[in-house]
Amino acid sequence: MFKQFVALSGHARSGSTLLASILSQNPKIYAGGSSAVCQLMWDMHQSINNSEEIKANNLTHLDGIVKQIPHLYYANTTKPVVVDRHRSWTLPANVEMLKKYVDSNIKIIVLVRSNLEIVSSIVNLRKQNGWKNPEWNLFVKDGEPIMRPHAGVKWAKENNNGEFLFVTYDELVNKTQLTLDRIYAHCQWEPFCHNLEFVENVCKENDEVYGLPGLHDIRSIIKQNQIKIDLSDEAIINCIELDSMLL
Repeated sequence: MFKQFVALSGHARSGSTLLASILSQNPKIYAGGSSAVCQLMWDMHQSINNSEEIKANNLTHLDGIVKQIPHLYYANTTKPVVVDRHRSWTLPANVEMLKKYVDSNIKIIVLVRSNLEIVSSIVNLRKQNGWKNPEWNLFVKDGEPIMRPHAGVKWAKENNNGEFLFVTYDELVNKTQLTLDRIYAHCQWEPFCHNLEFVENVCKENDEVYGLPGLHDIRSIIKQNQIKIDLSDEAIINCIELDSMLL
Protein backbone atom coordinates (compact mmCIF):
# COMPACT_ATOMS: atom_id res chain seq x y z
CA MET A 1 0.00 0.00 0.00
CA PHE A 2 1.45 3.34 -1.06
CA LYS A 3 2.24 6.10 1.45
CA GLN A 4 1.93 9.13 -0.82
CA PHE A 5 -0.40 9.84 -3.74
CA VAL A 6 0.66 12.63 -6.10
CA ALA A 7 -1.59 13.81 -8.92
CA LEU A 8 -0.11 14.61 -12.34
CA SER A 9 -2.40 16.73 -14.48
CA GLY A 10 -2.52 19.60 -16.95
CA HIS A 11 -2.73 20.07 -20.70
CA ALA A 12 -2.75 17.34 -23.30
CA ARG A 13 0.54 16.80 -25.18
CA SER A 14 2.45 18.61 -22.44
CA GLY A 15 4.93 15.89 -21.46
CA SER A 16 3.14 13.76 -18.86
CA THR A 17 4.34 10.50 -20.42
CA LEU A 18 7.90 11.80 -20.52
CA LEU A 19 7.78 13.01 -16.92
CA ALA A 20 6.22 9.77 -15.68
CA SER A 21 8.90 7.78 -17.50
CA ILE A 22 11.66 9.82 -15.87
CA LEU A 23 10.12 9.57 -12.41
CA SER A 24 9.72 5.81 -12.84
CA GLN A 25 13.51 5.49 -12.75
CA ASN A 26 13.26 6.16 -9.03
CA PRO A 27 12.65 2.76 -7.34
CA LYS A 28 10.42 4.47 -4.76
CA ILE A 29 8.04 5.96 -7.33
CA TYR A 30 5.34 4.28 -9.40
CA ALA A 31 4.24 6.47 -12.32
CA GLY A 32 2.13 4.52 -14.78
CA GLY A 33 -0.02 5.27 -17.79
CA SER A 34 -3.20 7.33 -17.95
CA SER A 35 -5.25 6.45 -14.89
CA ALA A 36 -8.92 5.68 -14.27
CA VAL A 37 -8.71 6.50 -10.55
CA CYS A 38 -10.27 9.95 -10.93
CA GLN A 39 -13.30 8.62 -12.81
CA LEU A 40 -13.73 5.63 -10.49
CA MET A 41 -13.60 7.82 -7.40
CA TRP A 42 -15.99 10.34 -8.91
CA ASP A 43 -18.52 7.69 -9.92
CA MET A 44 -18.49 6.11 -6.45
CA HIS A 45 -18.54 9.52 -4.74
CA GLN A 46 -21.64 10.45 -6.76
CA SER A 47 -23.33 7.11 -6.06
CA ILE A 48 -22.81 7.38 -2.31
CA ASN A 49 -23.91 11.00 -2.08
CA ASN A 50 -26.98 10.60 -4.29
CA SER A 51 -28.28 7.20 -3.18
CA GLU A 52 -31.68 7.34 -1.46
CA GLU A 53 -31.01 4.02 0.24
CA ILE A 54 -27.71 5.22 1.69
CA LYS A 55 -29.30 8.45 2.92
CA ALA A 56 -32.33 6.63 4.32
CA ASN A 57 -30.12 4.31 6.38
CA ASN A 58 -27.65 7.04 7.37
CA LEU A 59 -24.69 5.00 6.14
CA THR A 60 -22.08 7.72 6.60
CA HIS A 61 -19.21 5.26 6.88
CA LEU A 62 -19.40 4.41 3.17
CA ASP A 63 -17.01 7.25 2.36
CA GLY A 64 -14.38 4.64 3.16
CA ILE A 65 -15.21 2.89 -0.10
CA VAL A 66 -14.06 5.95 -2.08
CA LYS A 67 -10.90 6.21 0.04
CA GLN A 68 -9.96 2.65 -0.82
CA ILE A 69 -10.25 3.04 -4.61
CA PRO A 70 -6.71 4.43 -5.16
CA HIS A 71 -5.23 1.68 -2.96
CA LEU A 72 -7.18 -1.04 -4.76
CA TYR A 73 -6.24 0.39 -8.16
CA TYR A 74 -2.55 0.34 -7.25
CA ALA A 75 -2.62 -2.86 -5.24
CA ASN A 76 -0.01 -4.45 -7.51
CA THR A 77 2.74 -1.98 -6.63
CA THR A 78 4.75 -2.01 -3.43
CA LYS A 79 6.37 1.36 -4.11
CA PRO A 80 5.69 4.00 -1.44
CA VAL A 81 4.88 6.83 -3.88
CA VAL A 82 2.24 6.73 -6.62
CA VAL A 83 2.07 9.42 -9.29
CA ASP A 84 -1.40 9.26 -10.84
CA ARG A 85 -1.92 10.76 -14.31
CA HIS A 86 -5.26 12.30 -15.23
CA ARG A 87 -5.98 15.57 -17.02
CA SER A 88 -9.04 16.33 -14.87
CA TRP A 89 -7.32 16.37 -11.47
CA THR A 90 -7.15 20.18 -11.67
CA LEU A 91 -10.93 20.63 -11.86
CA PRO A 92 -12.28 22.05 -8.57
CA ALA A 93 -14.63 19.18 -7.74
CA ASN A 94 -11.81 16.67 -8.27
CA VAL A 95 -9.34 18.68 -6.17
CA GLU A 96 -11.93 18.75 -3.38
CA MET A 97 -12.35 14.98 -3.77
CA LEU A 98 -8.59 14.44 -3.52
CA LYS A 99 -8.38 16.49 -0.35
CA LYS A 100 -11.36 14.72 1.22
CA TYR A 101 -10.55 11.13 0.36
CA VAL A 102 -6.81 10.96 -0.33
CA ASP A 103 -4.72 13.67 1.34
CA SER A 104 -5.71 17.05 2.75
CA ASN A 105 -2.20 18.22 1.80
CA ILE A 106 -2.30 16.73 -1.70
CA LYS A 107 0.46 17.65 -4.16
CA ILE A 108 -0.57 18.20 -7.78
CA ILE A 109 1.93 18.64 -10.63
CA VAL A 110 0.37 20.63 -13.48
CA LEU A 111 1.98 20.48 -16.91
CA VAL A 112 1.22 23.41 -19.21
CA ARG A 113 1.99 24.16 -22.82
CA SER A 114 1.08 26.70 -25.49
CA ASN A 115 -2.25 25.71 -27.02
CA LEU A 116 -0.86 26.40 -30.47
CA GLU A 117 1.81 23.74 -29.84
CA ILE A 118 -0.74 21.38 -28.29
CA VAL A 119 -3.12 21.62 -31.22
CA SER A 120 -0.28 21.30 -33.74
CA SER A 121 0.87 18.13 -32.00
CA ILE A 122 -2.64 16.65 -31.91
CA VAL A 123 -3.38 17.53 -35.54
CA ASN A 124 -0.03 16.11 -36.64
CA LEU A 125 -0.70 12.83 -34.81
CA ARG A 126 -4.20 12.59 -36.22
CA LYS A 127 -2.88 13.16 -39.73
CA GLN A 128 -0.31 10.40 -39.22
CA ASN A 129 -3.22 8.11 -38.32
CA GLY A 130 -5.21 9.00 -41.43
CA TRP A 131 -7.83 11.33 -39.97
CA LYS A 132 -9.64 13.14 -42.77
CA ASN A 133 -10.55 16.09 -40.52
CA PRO A 134 -7.75 16.28 -37.93
CA GLU A 135 -9.15 19.44 -36.29
CA TRP A 136 -12.50 17.77 -35.61
CA ASN A 137 -14.06 18.45 -32.21
CA LEU A 138 -10.96 20.04 -30.72
CA PHE A 139 -12.67 23.07 -29.21
CA VAL A 140 -15.97 21.61 -28.00
CA LYS A 141 -17.09 23.26 -24.76
CA ASP A 142 -16.03 21.22 -21.69
CA GLY A 143 -14.62 18.58 -24.03
CA GLU A 144 -11.37 16.70 -24.45
CA PRO A 145 -8.58 17.04 -25.36
CA ILE A 146 -8.45 20.85 -25.16
CA MET A 147 -11.25 22.62 -23.31
CA ARG A 148 -11.66 20.54 -20.13
CA PRO A 149 -7.91 20.49 -19.34
CA HIS A 150 -7.74 24.21 -20.14
CA ALA A 151 -10.54 24.94 -17.65
CA GLY A 152 -8.73 22.91 -15.01
CA VAL A 153 -5.40 24.64 -15.55
CA LYS A 154 -7.09 28.06 -15.48
CA TRP A 155 -8.88 27.28 -12.22
CA ALA A 156 -5.72 25.89 -10.65
CA LYS A 157 -3.76 29.03 -11.53
CA GLU A 158 -6.46 31.20 -9.99
CA ASN A 159 -6.84 29.08 -6.85
CA ASN A 160 -3.36 27.88 -5.98
CA ASN A 161 -2.87 27.55 -2.24
CA GLY A 162 0.41 25.68 -2.57
CA GLU A 163 -0.93 22.33 -3.71
CA PHE A 164 -0.23 23.01 -7.40
CA LEU A 165 3.21 23.07 -9.01
CA PHE A 166 3.15 24.40 -12.57
CA VAL A 167 5.71 23.07 -15.03
CA THR A 168 5.87 24.21 -18.64
CA TYR A 169 6.67 21.81 -21.44
CA ASP A 170 9.71 23.91 -22.33
CA GLU A 171 11.02 23.68 -18.76
CA LEU A 172 10.56 19.92 -18.71
CA VAL A 173 12.38 19.39 -22.01
CA ASN A 174 15.04 22.11 -21.89
CA LYS A 175 15.70 22.44 -18.15
CA THR A 176 14.98 18.89 -17.09
CA GLN A 177 17.21 18.63 -14.03
CA LEU A 178 16.11 22.00 -12.63
CA THR A 179 12.51 20.97 -13.21
CA LEU A 180 13.02 17.67 -11.41
CA ASP A 181 14.59 19.54 -8.50
CA ARG A 182 11.46 21.71 -8.25
CA ILE A 183 9.18 18.67 -8.40
CA TYR A 184 11.16 16.81 -5.75
CA ALA A 185 11.09 19.84 -3.46
CA HIS A 186 7.35 20.33 -3.99
CA CYS A 187 6.54 16.69 -3.25
CA GLN A 188 9.11 16.54 -0.41
CA TRP A 189 10.95 13.57 -1.89
CA GLU A 190 14.49 12.55 -1.12
CA PRO A 191 16.90 13.45 -3.98
CA PHE A 192 17.51 10.82 -6.65
CA CYS A 193 19.95 10.80 -9.56
CA HIS A 194 17.98 10.23 -12.76
CA ASN A 195 19.42 9.09 -16.06
CA LEU A 196 18.53 11.93 -18.39
CA GLU A 197 20.62 10.55 -21.24
CA PHE A 198 18.25 7.64 -21.83
CA VAL A 199 14.55 7.57 -20.90
CA GLU A 200 12.36 4.52 -21.41
CA ASN A 201 8.58 4.29 -21.17
CA VAL A 202 8.18 1.26 -18.91
CA CYS A 203 4.37 1.55 -18.68
CA LYS A 204 3.37 1.57 -22.33
CA GLU A 205 -0.33 1.95 -23.12
CA ASN A 206 -2.28 0.33 -25.92
CA ASP A 207 -2.95 3.47 -27.92
CA GLU A 208 -5.19 1.53 -30.29
CA VAL A 209 -7.84 1.90 -27.57
CA TYR A 210 -7.74 5.68 -28.02
CA GLY A 211 -7.74 5.36 -31.80
CA LEU A 212 -4.37 7.11 -31.96
CA PRO A 213 -1.39 4.78 -32.23
CA GLY A 214 1.73 6.64 -31.12
CA LEU A 215 -0.18 8.85 -28.67
CA HIS A 216 2.08 7.95 -25.74
CA ASP A 217 5.32 7.29 -27.57
CA ILE A 218 8.38 9.12 -26.26
CA ARG A 219 11.90 9.57 -27.51
CA SER A 220 14.69 8.02 -25.45
CA ILE A 221 16.66 11.26 -25.76
CA ILE A 222 14.98 14.29 -24.21
CA LYS A 223 14.46 16.93 -26.86
CA GLN A 224 11.67 19.09 -28.21
CA ASN A 225 10.06 17.94 -31.42
CA GLN A 226 9.61 20.85 -33.79
CA ILE A 227 6.28 20.38 -35.58
CA LYS A 228 5.56 22.45 -38.65
CA ILE A 229 1.97 22.03 -39.71
CA ASP A 230 -0.70 24.25 -41.24
CA LEU A 231 -3.69 24.98 -39.00
CA SER A 232 -6.92 26.69 -39.97
CA ASP A 233 -7.31 30.37 -39.11
CA GLU A 234 -10.12 29.43 -36.72
CA ALA A 235 -7.89 26.98 -34.82
CA ILE A 236 -5.09 29.55 -34.54
CA ILE A 237 -7.48 32.22 -33.23
CA ASN A 238 -8.92 29.78 -30.68
CA CYS A 239 -5.44 28.85 -29.47
CA ILE A 240 -4.36 32.47 -29.08
CA GLU A 241 -7.54 33.25 -27.13
CA LEU A 242 -7.09 30.29 -24.79
CA ASP A 243 -3.43 31.13 -24.14
CA SER A 244 -4.36 34.73 -23.31
CA MET A 245 -6.63 33.46 -20.51
CA LEU A 246 -3.67 31.89 -18.72
CA LEU A 247 -1.37 34.91 -18.70
